[in-house]
Amino acid sequence: MTVSVCAPGDVPALVASAAALFEEDGGRRDPFMDTGWPAREGEAYYASLVADPACLCLLAAGGHLIGRLRPPDPLRPGAVSAVLESMRVGPEHRRSGAGAALVEAFLGWARDRGANDVKVTAYAANHGALEFYRAQGFEPFEVVLRHRNEWLSTVDSAH
Repeated sequence: MTVSVCAPGDVPALVASAAALFEEDGGRRDPFMDTGWPAREGEAYYASLVADPACLCLLAAGGHLIGRLRPPDPLRPGAVSAVLESMRVGPEHRRSGAGAALVEAFLGWARDRGANDVKVTAYAANHGALEFYRAQGFEPFEVVLRHRNEWLSTVDSAH
């Protein structure tokens, strides 16, 4: 399995993978997700990440991983945090070890930069992603609960 760090010339492949992730995951699970964002804003956004030494952009198996170091948090002074911001493996490569290789490369990069707190988020309804991340050693830490304030959007649109 070849995992490569993105260079500036890889930005179109990174944008394409991110766009597929937006469609496959966010577009199915979040009614507010702007699935057109990668096509409009992705090139500049992902090019800035590729150039940022606090970010890691990887490509492998028709997919990608984006990770970054977080700035220090005064409420958690002992934590050096990294976040796995985005990850996708192309459908034809799933269950081949490609995802594990991407995560392993990210965890090594984070460890080399002193991270002792690594997080990832996934939609609660994406059972496959949750199972995958648990298999990679991630465990529940925080839970975000959402209330669909449908009455609020009705009130707002009336004004």
